[in-house]
Amino acid sequence: MLDLKLYGYTETPPDGLLPGRVTAVHKARYELMTPLGPRFCRLKTGAYYGEGGEPLPAVGDFVLFQTAAGGDGQILKTLPRKTQFIRRDPYAGEQVIAANMDYVFIMTSLNRDFNINRIERYLALARQSGAVPVVVLTKADLADDVAAKVIAAQTAAKDTDIVPISVVTGAGMDRLNEFLKPGKTAVFIGMSGVGKSSLLNALMGQTVMAAGAIREDDGRGRHTTTHRQLFTLPSGAMVIDTPGMRSLGMWDAEEGVSETFHDVEVLLGGCRFSDCRHQTEPGCAIREAVGSGRLSEARWENYNTLKREARYTVDKTSAMREKWARNKSIAKWNKQMKKEIW
Repeated sequence: MLDLKLYGYTETPPDGLLPGRVTAVHKARYELMTPLGPRFCRLKTGAYYGEGGEPLPAVGDFVLFQTAAGGDGQILKTLPRKTQFIRRDPYAGEQVIAANMDYVFIMTSLNRDFNINRIERYLALARQSGAVPVVVLTKADLADDVAAKVIAAQTAAKDTDIVPISVVTGAGMDRLNEFLKPGKTAVFIGMSGVGKSSLLNALMGQTVMAAGAIREDDGRGRHTTTHRQLFTLPSGAMVIDTPGMRSLGMWDAEEGVSETFHDVEVLLGGCRFSDCRHQTEPGCAIREAVGSGRLSEARWENYNTLKREARYTVDKTSAMREKWARNKSIAKWNKQMKKEIW
């Protein structure tokens, strides 16, 4: 029997059920690591579909399942998550990218992909997840201005660890391994072409994921990871690799924005007037900080952008929920009227 404590499970399952950790999702089939070894399972319809059903499992989730002779087992329950990285869109809805991770590795390359605004966006969502963010700057062997970009990232990320690495030369890998202890889980988040697959292969000590070539015109790569998957490293740590994401909605991320821009929000309380618009008003703490160089104009503008987006998506979510409730009420009324007529 495999000890699932190695995968982070510390509970005692109910009689008749087995625990498992989701390592990959293949449409309707879920790949689990279980005390019996790897198993494929499907969701029990009555438990997951319909009003009040269980949350759909994501990679990294712990679930309870039943075995089935000669076929896929049945997942009956998704266990509570300690952390979750959520990608939200006001039109596509909520998508859990990874669950129960200890660290979010925010990956960006030190070539032409380097973008402070994007790092700040990822940081806000990583802090909202409940996990510890780590900014991993890849391809240090291809950049001449590594030190300057590390300083820029440190200015944006404040108290977050910044780790520049190169999988070609091995630079920075020892420091990265400090986070990858047995039983710990990290999720790789970043755009395509930043080196997630190359880093995973280096950590695994073998090629487990194809690494895409870099385009000469923009320095970016093509998508090589096609689905989210959990890997166990030789060290005993676990890594969730994800496909590249070009956009991340800021739904329900106001707390994460506030944590990421704590230095900005401290300044907001220092203006002379409580209704200061931070434009030309006298005694504006924001304008004074920008003028003195303590706060960059770009950081102030990005804070406003992400704050507006977070507020908008919260309002959008409320509107969608109200619309769903109205439609449900109308459908129930129509059903009752048909019964009375017939």
